[in-house]
Parts: sequence; C-alpha cells; structure tokens
Amino acid sequence: MIPGMGKLTKTIIEALKEPGRYADGDGLYLKISPSGGKSWVLRIQIKGTRRDIGLGDARYVPAPTARLEAAAAKKLAAAGVDPLEERRKVAKVVPTFEQAAKKAHAEMVKGWKNGKHTKQWIKTLELYAYPKLGKLKVDKIDGPMIRDVLAEIWLDIPETARRVRQRIGTVLDWSFSNGFRDTEAPMRSISKGLPRQPKKTGHFAALPYPEVPSFLARLRAKDLSASQLALEALILTAVRSGEVRGARWSELNDDLTLWTIPGDRMKAGVDHVVPLSPQAADVFRRARALQVEDCDLVFPSSSSATVLSDMALLELVRGMGVAATVHGFRSSFRDWAAEETDVAREIAEAALAHTLENKVEAAYRRTDFLAKRRTLMATWADYCVGKAKVRARKPVRERSSLVDRASAASAPRRQPRAVAR
Repeated sequence: MIPGMGKLTKTIIEALKEPGRYADGDGLYLKISPSGGKSWVLRIQIKGTRRDIGLGDARYVPAPTARLEAAAAKKLAAAGVDPLEERRKVAKVVPTFEQAAKKAHAEMVKGWKNGKHTKQWIKTLELYAYPKLGKLKVDKIDGPMIRDVLAEIWLDIPETARRVRQRIGTVLDWSFSNGFRDTEAPMRSISKGLPRQPKKTGHFAALPYPEVPSFLARLRAKDLSASQLALEALILTAVRSGEVRGARWSELNDDLTLWTIPGDRMKAGVDHVVPLSPQAADVFRRARALQVEDCDLVFPSSSSATVLSDMALLELVRGMGVAATVHGFRSSFRDWAAEETDVAREIAEAALAHTLENKVEAAYRRTDFLAKRRTLMATWADYCVGKAKVRARKPVRERSSLVDRASAASAPRRQPRAVAR
C-alpha cells in the first residue's frame, strides 16, 4: 500500500452509492457522478496551480493501480513536470521524419501549381535527408544532426543543399505546429555552423543571341522528335520550358496564329496569349505528325504519351555541344531585343510574361501589347531563321508617358541612320 493512501477498500468502494467525492488519501479521490459512475481523480498542485487529474474509470482501474498512477503523477509534479502534458506526449504517436515529410508535403501540395516542384520537393529529401534522418522521430532531431546532413553536400551542390535545408526546416516546423516537437527547427544557428558557399551570378547560362540562328539551323537538321520541336518552339516563342512542354492543341486557335496558355500553367497564374510567327506556327504544324490518339499534348513523350521531362530538352542542348540552359534562350531573346531593337522595355517584358514590379503601374495597366508583341516576335523569328542578315529593323518605340514625349520633343533631332534592306 502507498503511504498516506488506502482508506477505501474494495468493499467500501462497492458499497458507496451517493454522488460526491470520497478521499482515499494523499489527494486521491473516488468520484461518484449523479448517474452512479465511479472514477478516480487526483487533486494535485502543479507549479503552484491546483489541478484535478482523472485516472480512469473505477470499473477498469482497481484501487491499487489508481494509487500507483497517483504516486507517479505526484513524483513528476514534484520535479516540475506537468503530468497531463507527459500523458499527452505518451498518447500522441510521434512520427518519424519520413512520415512527417510525407504528411507535410501532402498538405502543402494542394496550394502548389508547379508539378515539377511538387516532385522535386520530396525527391530531394529522399536523396539527401532520409538516409540519416528518415527513421528518426521528429522530436529527437536536433541541430547537429541536421548540420551533418547538410555538411556533406553544402559546397558540392550548394543550390540543392539550400533547398534541402529549407525543406528539412519546413518538415520540422510542421511537426512543431502539430505538437510533435517542443521547438521549431533551429535552422538559423545551423546555417552559421556551415562554411560560406561560393558566390554565384544568379543567372541562367544563355547562348549569346548572335549564335542562336546557327544553333537553330543545326537543331532543325536533326531527326523529327517531340523534344526537337518543343525546343524549336521554345526558342521562337520565348516561353518557359514547362509552358511549351505542357502545350495542348486545345490552347491553339484554328489558324495557328495565337496560343493561349491558361493561368494554371503560368508562373504568375494569369493567362498568357502568345502571338505565333509564321515560323513558330510551322513548328506546331510539323508537330501534328507526332499526334497521339486521345492525347491533347502537342509535344508528347514518345515512350509514354505524357509531358516531356525538362531534362529531355536540356540533354538535347547539351548533346549539341552548347554550354547553355534551356531557360537561357529567354535571356538570348531578351538580350537581342535590347541590343538589336528599339522596342519598349515593357513590350519585351510582356513577351516574356514577366509581371510588373511596380504595383501601381500594374494596377493601371490594361493592355498586353499583343499587336506590338506580334511584330516583335515575327522580327525575332526572322532573325532566328537567318532572314535578317543584318541588324534587324527596329520597331517603333512606344512612349509610355507624357514625360517621355516631352523629352523626345525637346531633344535635338538626329540624322536618320541608313538601314540595310
């Protein structure tokens, strides 16, 4: 028998019928409800606050067991630990890092638009975090463990390492918010414990625009394939890789002069209308030879009739001996527009479907410059296929404000420059 307890015998407990509380000793009570139900309650002080802790139904918890539970709770309280909090921890099944990552990912993916990002998010954790953290309970993962994971890749693949760091932090913060950890992830202190990564320019490697025509000529000479046509269409339209790889016949008008990419496939989430030059339209016509029955994709993968992978286009570029990325062709177009035309900046940016940084200007902008972009993209296509042997004729620059017009009017007139026809 526990010292100070044991006033209530089995016979007494069975005989008691009147609703109320009956002391067993040292804070333990038998509680009888108005309906006649009997349960054990421990009255205890936790950090100066009086609390009642239920210890179970007396039908299933005999008096000796209730006394042992009460003694254990009082011991925790004496050590400054909340017995109720400890009980909740025991009752809650703490997931492993891998289990938490999958649950966190399943919740977050509902708000993501980029399918590639969705797959990469969990894939990077599988490759770099699971081997060391995957089987550990999330409440046992500390800063040094996370640092050990990152240290192995921090300098070799810096960009990927930063993504792994961010995603580990997200999983542990999700665990904290769901009550599986006592603290958030200590990512700030971990970063301070890692060496400084080499600086990078932050730009995608781009093919210099004067080299684009010869590259496109070599590309066109290759055997007809979905990746070859998709890359050619990407160059001529200056769209992003995912936008061209996911192109669907239902997005094109009948005469192949306009391609409307829906907002759910655009980075900014807004529909983007692409004016198709004759050369770009020809690429889509040639793609009809690759059509797969019951598949709406313009450039389907030959093996599975699904969307081409981004790597398929990158491998094609690398196979042609070019040290550039697929995304870099957008930079090639942008550099050409800046160097070889007088097109207004906002028109070139609209062609790339870039959002306006100036929120006030964005609020009042009601045009997408479709007519001017059609001229610009036709000039770019002519340049790419070698029709423009000399410096491209510059489209008339659109003046975007009264200040620009006033400046133009007051500036001295320049002599017209001869343009080769």
